Formats: sequence, C-alpha cells, structure tokens
Amino acid sequence: MGAPLLQLRGIRREFPAGDEVLTVLKDVDLDIHEGEMVAIVGASGSGKSTLMNILGCLDRPTYGTYKVAGREVASMTPDEQAELRREHFGFIFQRYHLLTDLSAIGNVEMPAVYAGVTRSSRHERAQALLGRLGLKERMHHKPGQLSGGQQQRVSIARALMNGGKVILADEPTGALDSHSGEEVMKILSELSEEGHTIILVTHDMNVAEHAERIIEIRDGCIVADRGNAKVQMTHAHPEPEKKSLAASWQVQRDRFLESLRMALLSMAAHRLRTFLTMLGIIIGIASVVSVVALGKGSQQQVLNNIGSLGTNTIDIYPGRSWGDMRAGRVQTLRATDAIALAEQSYVHSVTPNVSTSVTALYGSASASAQIQGVGHQYFQVLGTKLLEGSLFDADAIRYMAQSVVIDENTRAQFFDHSGESPIGKIIMLGSVPCRVIGVAKRQSGWSRGGSNSLNMWVPYSTMLGRMLGQNYLSSITVRVADDTPMAAAQAAITRFLILRHGREDFFISSSAEIRESIEATTRTMTLLIGSIAAIALLVGGIGVMNIMLVSVTERTREIGVRVAVGGRQSDILQQFLIEAVLVCLIGGVLGVLLALGLGVLSQFVAGGSFAMVFSNFSIVAAFLCATLIGVIFGFLPARSAASLDPVEALARE
Repeated sequence: MGAPLLQLRGIRREFPAGDEVLTVLKDVDLDIHEGEMVAIVGASGSGKSTLMNILGCLDRPTYGTYKVAGREVASMTPDEQAELRREHFGFIFQRYHLLTDLSAIGNVEMPAVYAGVTRSSRHERAQALLGRLGLKERMHHKPGQLSGGQQQRVSIARALMNGGKVILADEPTGALDSHSGEEVMKILSELSEEGHTIILVTHDMNVAEHAERIIEIRDGCIVADRGNAKVQMTHAHPEPEKKSLAASWQVQRDRFLESLRMALLSMAAHRLRTFLTMLGIIIGIASVVSVVALGKGSQQQVLNNIGSLGTNTIDIYPGRSWGDMRAGRVQTLRATDAIALAEQSYVHSVTPNVSTSVTALYGSASASAQIQGVGHQYFQVLGTKLLEGSLFDADAIRYMAQSVVIDENTRAQFFDHSGESPIGKIIMLGSVPCRVIGVAKRQSGWSRGGSNSLNMWVPYSTMLGRMLGQNYLSSITVRVADDTPMAAAQAAITRFLILRHGREDFFISSSAEIRESIEATTRTMTLLIGSIAAIALLVGGIGVMNIMLVSVTERTREIGVRVAVGGRQSDILQQFLIEAVLVCLIGGVLGVLLALGLGVLSQFVAGGSFAMVFSNFSIVAAFLCATLIGVIFGFLPARSAASLDPVEALARE
C-alpha cells in the first residue's frame, strides 16, 4: 500500500470552556488511503465529528500535523484550503444543509460555480448526477418540496459535483427512515467501489458495518482500528473526470452572477426587512436631492430678485465723494461716456441719468412728480417690468421724443378714478407735453424715488434738451455682466473713465456689499444643506449596516454551506457586498423618484411661482452616494460573514 492520502499525526483539538480548556481530541494518529471506505464510530461527544471537520478542512487542530496527499494543510492559505474542499472533498451532512432558496439542481451546481466550470458543462453534469440518483423528475424542486431521503440524495450529488475524490459523510442516515437510510448506504458503497474515498462518521454500528474499515473513538482517543471482514470491495481506479473550465473572465462573471442571484433571492425572501432597510436610504437620498433642488431653486429665485433690485449695478457720480461741495460744478460726466461704457465686455447694460422734480398736470388733476431722464437700457439695468404699453427705444433718445413711461402710482393718481387707459394720453411735465407710452410695475427696492412717490421716465436727451437745457449728466448706472466680479468691474470702469477724462473727477458707488452678503448667506445655506444631507445619509447607512449584520446572523448556516462546498472568503464577501449595494441602489432610485414627486407637488402648491431646480449632477451624485454607502456600510457585515468559522456556521440552525 502506498503513501496515505490523508495523514494525521499528534492531532489535538482544544476549546476554551470558561477558565478551563476542554480537550476533544487527544494525540490522534490516523492514516487513510485512497479508495478506502472508513467508518469512524463513537458515542455522542467522543470527538468523531470534530475529527471529521479537521479531515474536511472545516476546522483546524490546536496541535499536530495534517497532510492531504503529502501537503501540510496548516501551511495553506484560506483560498488554498477552499480549493481543497472544492476540488477534492465532498460533504454529506446529517441535516442535508441545502440552501432553501435554490432548486435541487441549483444546490448541486454550486460547487462547480466556485470551481469555474462552464455553465453548460456544470448543468449537464448536475442533471446526470440527479438522474443517476433517481431525481430526474425532481431536479427543479426546492428542498422544502423534497422528502428527507431525496434531500440527502441531492446532498450526495452536490458532494460528487466536482469529482468528490474524498467524501465525508456525517451521520448520513441519522435523519432518515430505515428504507431511505439503506438506499443512501447503497449509493455510498457503490461510490466506494468506483474509487471514491468514503469517510463515514456515525454512532450506529449497523451503518458502520457497510465500511471495510472501522475506527472507534472514545473520549478523544482512537481505541480501535480494525478491518471489516464482512465487506469485500473491489475498488476501481477511474480516470479523473475532465472538466470544461471557463475563461478567467467567465469565472469571475459566473461568481458575480451567483452572488447577485443569491442576493436577489435573499432580498425577495425578506421583503419587509429589505424595504425597512431601504427606507433609511430612500429618506436620505430624497433629502439630498430635494434639499439640493430646493437650495438651487431658492438661489435662482434670490438671484432673480437680486437682478430685479439692481444689486449688481454700479453708479458713477461727479465729484470725489458724497460730501464733495464742488460736485455740482463738475460737468464732465457725459452721455458719450455711457455709450462708450456700453461697448465694454464686462458691461451688461448702461443708462445715463438726469433728474428733476416738476408739477405734472392731466386734465384738472395735478401732482408733484419725480422725472428721470434715462437711456433706453434703463429698464434692463434695473430689471423693471412693463405692465402696459411699451418702452422707448434708441430712436426716442436720438430724436428727443416727448414720450413718458409712468409708474403704477402715477396711473392711480391720474387715471384710475376714470377707469381709462393712460396709453396715448398727454401729460404736462412742467411746460413740456409728453405722451404716455407705457406703465411700469412699482418695485420696492428702486434706488430712486420712494414706493409712494410718483415716478416718470423720459428719454435723457429729451430732459437735457427740452427741460433742463444742459449737456451733462447727474450720474451713469452700469449693470455688470453676470459672470464678472463686481470688484473687477469697478476697477475696470475707474481705469476706463480716467483715460477718457484725464483725471479722476468722479466717484463710484456699488451694491457689491449687498450682493456679497446675499452670496455669503447662500453659501451658508448650502453648507447647512450639505450637513443635513450628510446626517440623513449617515443614518441610512447605519441602518443598512445594522440590518446586514442581522442578516449575517440569520444566514450563518448558508455561509457555512458555501464555505464547505468550496466558496472562498472573497465569494462570501462579494455576495453580502452586492446585497448591501443593491439595497442602497434600489433605495437611491426610489429616493430620487420621491424627490421628483415632491418637486412636482411643491410647484403645484406654490401655483407655479416657485420651482425646485433638479440637476443631473445631484441625481448622479445621489447614486454614487448610494453605492458608496452600500460598499462602506456593507463591508463590515460582509467581512464578518466572510470570516465566519464554517464549523460554527454549520452548527447553527
């Protein structure tokens, strides 16, 4: 007889028991040769199951050496031990340990998935094995639809899927009736004759009598090792089965798809738990997308209001400052300055300004009014809205048209009592008759005139030539382009006018401080939004982690089965990570849909006056956040699952 296939020397297995140490195996020496059918018998607690777990690389000895085909198991990496279980060992358990979410053929194929066998090859072999074991008509049934004997046959087929050079059977008939038990033992005897090495662990001597060698263990020690003269087997030496291995990328794909399928099955089997897990992510993602959209909508609304209030404008006045007593004598600010400024790239629009107070007359009514001579871009500069009629244009400036635009206060003063439209009516402004061509909306925030005063606008050329008889301006108002910083625009205007005038005979006043204050408030609001979103997502992520940890606890037996049939730690890690990421991604989709729904609802409630602004960036960022949450908060439970001791996992029900 050649070298033993399995060789144990001085094997001891100890477990902590409070302050003491419980020794289950004591200096066990054992050789098992290829093709033997060996029965390990002993009373409950004698150490036989522990010995089988060490033989199957499910457990590690505390002391001693264990070699498989001359290779020291202790020197192998976890993945090498997984390969040993996958390629050489096959396990048959007393409780079958089939995965309830998979069909019979799905359970049988599982070791081949981890071995990298092509889909068609493993499916064909699984069908052949189940057909041989009399389960051809039951291969698509789930374990709950099979009898105990049928489940044990599925377990045997799974053990043979990758060849099953060494089959370890732990109480294979313990949960079966006598007839089913006899059928299982007959199958194992046939496998032994075909050349498989069979190791039975049992307390039943009737089962042990089927083996050609019986090893008795008592209190952790081998007390007898004898041949069984009643059993004479002729062992064949079959050719190693040729496997059709998939390409490396196909192996990775199949492993990923298997993990994805199991994740989906687990989620479907625990729908309520999965939804409750998603709920935290749904609320978190919906909060992020909604609050960002709300912030953008509010910011856009504020900026629109800012534009309408003229807070991105710069006013140019003659003199050195507001208190300059000589400012009235400075007459160098001209309409040509405004025309030249309008051509600069940093300028949105410009208006010359000149003003006076007059008595306005219409019919028998009269009132004191503030008249402003402005350019045709004035209404763009300050964002004034037209209620009725039209505004004057560049031709009105060129020809000193006697046209006037009035405000709502003026219309109320002169026209509301009669109910007539002011458009086309003639108002006397001092001694100059002017035709009303438009009515502008009153705005709180106008920088000129109060909210209750009468304000009218005429072309500045009309006021200079027909009313005041002068050629210089009171001021120039510049609206800065939206993409230009106010400070840069102010500096450029100063340089430009100094070049035109030859000296600095003007001063500038701007609303930059107001704008900066509003922008600072917007930034603070954005920071607050980010903090709220981060807290919401953190809470959701912790919820995912907690539920996944519970899931690991509930599914320890499944993990143990996968490890026993050759699953690597990376396979287990991948499966639980995929499940966590799926939960977060589906929660992310539902969260985005919820946010979009809230956006529609808010627009409806606001009557169209306000709209949340959703951006593609925020939606993509939400999905990235969902993925990261799944990976980050799913990693700890996944690693916990991957590092589970297979013996402990299989022991849990």
